[in-house]
Amino acid sequence: MTDTNKKPTWALLALAVGAFGIGTTEFSPMGLLPVIAEGVHVSIPSAGLLISAYALGVMIGAPIMTLLLARLRAKHALMVLLSIFVVGNLLSAMAPGYWTLLASRLVTSLNHGAFFGIGSVVAANLVTPDKRASAVATMFMGLTIANIGGVPAATWIGQQIGWRMAFAGTAGLGLLAMAALVVALPRGEMGAMPDIRKELRVLTRPVVLMALATTVMGSAAMFTVYTYIAPILTTLTGASGTFVTLALVLIGVGFTLGNGIGGKLADWSLDGATKIFLASLAVIMLALPLLFTSHWGALIGVVLWGAAAFAIVPPVQIRVMHAAAEAPGLASSVNVGAFNLGNAAGAAIGSYVISAGMGYAAVPVAGAVMAAAGLLLVFAGRAVGAQPAAA
Repeated sequence: MTDTNKKPTWALLALAVGAFGIGTTEFSPMGLLPVIAEGVHVSIPSAGLLISAYALGVMIGAPIMTLLLARLRAKHALMVLLSIFVVGNLLSAMAPGYWTLLASRLVTSLNHGAFFGIGSVVAANLVTPDKRASAVATMFMGLTIANIGGVPAATWIGQQIGWRMAFAGTAGLGLLAMAALVVALPRGEMGAMPDIRKELRVLTRPVVLMALATTVMGSAAMFTVYTYIAPILTTLTGASGTFVTLALVLIGVGFTLGNGIGGKLADWSLDGATKIFLASLAVIMLALPLLFTSHWGALIGVVLWGAAAFAIVPPVQIRVMHAAAEAPGLASSVNVGAFNLGNAAGAAIGSYVISAGMGYAAVPVAGAVMAAAGLLLVFAGRAVGAQPAAA
């Protein structure tokens, strides 16, 4: 922990800048798919594989990069990861065709899980134990704010100037984050060569697997709706394109509010916070089909839903770190991969509901089922004594 109250604040904000850049590069292609598809001469569904490739890269790269960089000081490891971020985005900006762009997105994704994993451990160690969840939430705040400012800005740049400039501008965010970390982050201690077998064994413990599964369910609940929010609003609310854009901004506002609330409440009780937010998310998602029948109801609904969805992030991230106390960096990185697995699962569940002819109103209901399943996992963990270790 640092010697003054000022240093942790600036270091946490520097981590948040990195999270802002990563959030921007992860989500901005969703708004640029038609432009990118036209630019590399493929169909929109083919361009959509760029998003899938990124998520796959996050899941695979998180544990590998964390173990490869374990011997470095955390500050230096984060700098290496941001260097990969910058190079990947520059390669994306210069990609001559679809397959090189796909490869560039895979390169970019390699930094994602390890950055949030190592960054979570750094953030938690910057403060006293009773403030660790709030510290992690501060770093993740950059990810939520990216949905308010970074993603819309990148989308606008891509539409007005070209998608290549959007990727180049995002690379600039990586350079800014590197400069911030150089100035604000403590030097830290050298890492040690990890016992890979021992750390991997830690991840196979029931308590850790239970915590990771809870993360998957919470993320699946979120992305069941988030993936299809535009057609849901268009169909149920009769929303225009401008209204959908406003709703997306308000979702980002909800994410930011929920992230802060989640960190504060998780400092009070990890178990209690996880239960409260999963239960709240399930109830809100059950109410969304009714709220989406009016424009005002939809605006209120997306804020409440966004807050409940992202409030889950700080407590589940800390739960995994505590459950795998002997390998917190690896477990934290793998947990970020679990978020992306939930992302893919939620999108698949929503697709199934729509394809089965159940209608868009059934999509939030399916998400509520995922949230309820996550809540049951928390209670099941308590019943079998699979509680996260104390901080």
